[in-house]
Amino acid sequence: QVQLVESGGGLVQAGGSLRLACAASGRTVSSRALGWFRQAPGKERELATAISWDGYMTYYADSVKGRFTISRDYAKNTMYLQMNSLKPEDTAVYYCASSTYLKTGYDYWGQGTQVTVSS
Repeated sequence: QVQLVESGGGLVQAGGSLRLACAASGRTVSSRALGWFRQAPGKERELATAISWDGYMTYYADSVKGRFTISRDYAKNTMYLQMNSLKPEDTAVYYCASSTYLKTGYDYWGQGTQVTVSS
């Protein structure tokens, strides 16, 4: 069993930055990939970025590449998402999730945190 709790969402102006955190707990969390999904109003949930269990592999959707950075702190069992140069289209609920694989099979989810980027 894996428990995930997001924090750090909020309102920011376009061009600004925000950092999200995902506190993870559970016996197997350090051996699983972690990812950030997002869901904008009226749109499907999409995988924005992910990091492998050992931190050596990462994935970024084209829409966030070069602006977002994913990382994980094993000592704190926490994953971070640094979001820079934010755009109004980044507005969404951001979910932390865990999987055995990097880009598929996410089976544990956090409750989500709202990110709103104003123009």
